[in-house]
Amino acid sequence: MYQDETNDAVALLQQLIAIPSFSKEEKQVADFLERYIEMKGYVAVRKDNNVWILPPGFDSERPTVLLNSHIDTVKPVAGWMRDAFKPSVENGKLFGLGSNDAGASVVSLLHAFFYLTQKQQSYNLIFAASAEEEISGRNGIESLLHELPKIDFAIVGEPTGMNLAVAEKGLMVLDCEVQGKAGHAARNEGENAIYKALSAIEWFKTFDFEKKSELLGAVKMTVTQINAGTQHNVIPDKCSFVVDVRSNEMYSNQEILDEIDRHIECSVIPRSTRLSSTATPLNHAIVKRGRELNRTVFGSPTLSDQALMPFPSLKMGPGDSARSHTADEYILISEINEAIDIYIKLLDGLTI
Repeated sequence: MYQDETNDAVALLQQLIAIPSFSKEEKQVADFLERYIEMKGYVAVRKDNNVWILPPGFDSERPTVLLNSHIDTVKPVAGWMRDAFKPSVENGKLFGLGSNDAGASVVSLLHAFFYLTQKQQSYNLIFAASAEEEISGRNGIESLLHELPKIDFAIVGEPTGMNLAVAEKGLMVLDCEVQGKAGHAARNEGENAIYKALSAIEWFKTFDFEKKSELLGAVKMTVTQINAGTQHNVIPDKCSFVVDVRSNEMYSNQEILDEIDRHIECSVIPRSTRLSSTATPLNHAIVKRGRELNRTVFGSPTLSDQALMPFPSLKMGPGDSARSHTADEYILISEINEAIDIYIKLLDGLTI
């Protein structure tokens, strides 16, 4: 079904792939998408490198659903055997940087939006293509939300095999530092900051937050970087390390930070506490219809713009997360067709 929409979406994705759009460098692809939307007869609204559309006949008395995905990509990793910016189709696979993450979601949501807004729905539908998702930048969806009308629900396009990620882990990165006292390594002097840091690192390794989530499991803390010492014969007077914290919806990032501060004596400074875990009730009308369409409900360990949305949402899009950020990234043409079909079935005629 929806073969015309699929053909248009695939053609658009090929054009998007050909335009480099690294995070904070999305201007050209945003310009192109803005022109494409206007060519289709809609009014495109622009804020920085974010592009969005209000539906014809927007009514503030009706609930509003946001369809969102991102137009930025990471840089190509080593190992590409093809030109990352030259789209090519082989055996039903469309290759190119950002094809899977998240170009296929962008074009599928956009063409579902075009289809759904051709007739009156019981809700408003907004489409937004956002920037800086790959770096959780402040000039992406976070700044755009201040420009949009009140949102009641969002579908965030990311590669999930068109299953429903109704919960998502949050992220907090901690810069930790332990102070010691310098001395000569040959003598029994000084205070070794590395040794002092070991107990803190062991705590991060073994501490178990009590509240577990049915969809997301436990809070996960992982020490991922460590740095200390200036040379072999000097007792290090400072040891710094980085902790990656993945929160569940049972705790706010601030609550996790407060718990850490109660147990750890070293300096602990979060780079940000704004990337929160999210969870949407399973009895929400959109989630219920998704389950009626035999879509699996799950909790996602990876981060998306969902983390910055203070309203119910789900993450759902064509493709496979395992293909993201890999060499020779691709999307199946059939996955785009399936995505448009499911998005339309999910939303057409729905009462929220």
